[in-house]
Amino acid sequence: MRKRYKIGIVGLGSIGKRHLMNMSRVLESRGMTYSIDLIRRKDSKPLDEALDKMISNVYVERDEIPNDYDVMWITGPTHLHYEAIQSFSGKTKNMFIEKPVFDRTEVDIAGLSLRAEGIYYVACPLRYTAVIQYVKNNVDLAAVYSARVISSSYLPDWRPGTDYRETYSAHKAQGGGVSIDLIHEWDYLMYLFGKPEQVLNYRGQFSRLEIDSDDLSVYIAKYKTLLAEVHLDYFGRTPIRELQLFTADETIVADLLNSEIRFLNRNEVLRFSEDRNAFQLKEIENFFDMLEGKKRNENDLETALATLKIAKEGKC
Repeated sequence: MRKRYKIGIVGLGSIGKRHLMNMSRVLESRGMTYSIDLIRRKDSKPLDEALDKMISNVYVERDEIPNDYDVMWITGPTHLHYEAIQSFSGKTKNMFIEKPVFDRTEVDIAGLSLRAEGIYYVACPLRYTAVIQYVKNNVDLAAVYSARVISSSYLPDWRPGTDYRETYSAHKAQGGGVSIDLIHEWDYLMYLFGKPEQVLNYRGQFSRLEIDSDDLSVYIAKYKTLLAEVHLDYFGRTPIRELQLFTADETIVADLLNSEIRFLNRNEVLRFSEDRNAFQLKEIENFFDMLEGKKRNENDLETALATLKIAKEGKC
């Protein structure tokens, strides 16, 4: 008998809507039945017709929310994650938590009252891109003695039709700022190379963007056999998202925006056919594999918190 999933979503912003569509697609492709409830504020905007048809129940009062969910998605603002996890940990067996895991590092995970057998996974979608998977599985990472990471883009272009000054990214108190907003880069570096021995970080606001969060953060990380440089900014007018690897024989550019790997010395390019939703979908597939015991959770709360400490505080 195939399992029926009872799912709850806490918050339904742009990323929550994407997860909603992708989880439905994954479960239907596996022949699974499911129901999806939405937990939101009273003053939330009405759902459009297509999304409304996918939702079984909408709850705004905590005491009305059932206690028997198989999994809950925590997709609200970062600064509310801890409270949401704590509030709903007794109502679900497992959780999918949007990145960054928290907006601060001084948190008491024991105080969340998590289930010992539960899976608490923190999103890390860039790991699932064809580019990062190629680097992970086909490049001799032990031969790398220098890595350079850059994620540069223009914050006002991130969310078309939305005033960037009104988004969480613009406000430090809401968990904004490149240091944790672009935590993807530190996540895949940890995935590829593990935890560094030392980290040096400088950050601040240097552009003319009307924000109170940091718009530039630069790190140097020392590993036993290599140095890594990480550059994150909100003001690059031409988007760049690359991992550059230097070895004795080759310079490899892993280009995440163009979904290609360039070998500069031998003048070779590997191109992958992949859009953004392809790797987001792979992540949801992997998460349900974890729930079904086919995969292990490689980004639990403790792991994600260690990554957050490096990204937010420059501390190992």
